[in-house]
Amino acid sequence: MDLYLGFVILEGLLALAVVATNLLVCAALCLHRELRSITNCLVACLALADLGVGALAIPFSVVLSLELTLCFYTCLFLACFPLVTTQFSILLLLASVEPTRALSRLSPCSYAMYVRRGRVLGAVGLCWLLSLLIGLSPMMGWNRQGRYVERNRTLAASFHLGRCSFTSVFAPEYLVYFVFFACTLLPLGALLGIYADLFRLVRGHFLAQPLRAAKRGELPMARTLLLLLGIFCLCWIPLHVIYCVRLLCPGCRSYAALDRLAVLLSHLNSLANPLVYAMRKKDFGRTHGLGFLLLSLCPWGYWLLNTGPILDGGLR
Repeated sequence: MDLYLGFVILEGLLALAVVATNLLVCAALCLHRELRSITNCLVACLALADLGVGALAIPFSVVLSLELTLCFYTCLFLACFPLVTTQFSILLLLASVEPTRALSRLSPCSYAMYVRRGRVLGAVGLCWLLSLLIGLSPMMGWNRQGRYVERNRTLAASFHLGRCSFTSVFAPEYLVYFVFFACTLLPLGALLGIYADLFRLVRGHFLAQPLRAAKRGELPMARTLLLLLGIFCLCWIPLHVIYCVRLLCPGCRSYAALDRLAVLLSHLNSLANPLVYAMRKKDFGRTHGLGFLLLSLCPWGYWLLNTGPILDGGLR
């Protein structure tokens, strides 16, 4: 019980920190025109998704951990919502690197014609649509309703009631083969391929001639997006590995503390994103108090804020 209470307290503190930091990112982009680039528009969309994690996904996870007696479809929605926000983050990272990749191939005039605000908003809308279809697919039939009711038949007479938890409504095959292999590893592999191609172009072509101002501003942002990708993998892969072990080794012993640690780590990704913006870009770090928040959350915040531009290749 003490372990569970500590989990709930940490989740509550994490939810507050996620909402506060991502609200600051959104406020900075709304109030300061100098931050309103195409890439930063995508950053704002990612911050909105992280806001959803802090405001809804983390509380939903706490409710699921209680294993309350709930209607099956209510429980299924609570479990599906975190999948929607996670999938949107993956797809948006994939969409965010494309403007920078186009910039490395095109002239500034061609780039302005190719990467337009309408196209970017259309890409964001497509990411949301695909995320909803993937995350809510269990509500269309790929679920464990029969087992959910059968295991909890003694709890209530109603056909739809049972003990609600994340694993009670999802089939292991869905979590591993569909969510992890098809919807997570495949886009992440595509992202790594795009980054490899992008930095190959930068090294092979642009180092031979002076970079234009626009390219000097966008190419370091690609390194920031690559860092976000690395943090995403670090935060989410452990939880998926646990699901893989449960599917491939059903007789293996499971540990509640390890499961909750993996859940906390996955939610930590939504707090790490705005801290990366403050560390890697001084305009984010000094705007609207985000830098002061970083100082309070990270003991090395002052050093990071002052050395961030050096690490980022001179980004201002």
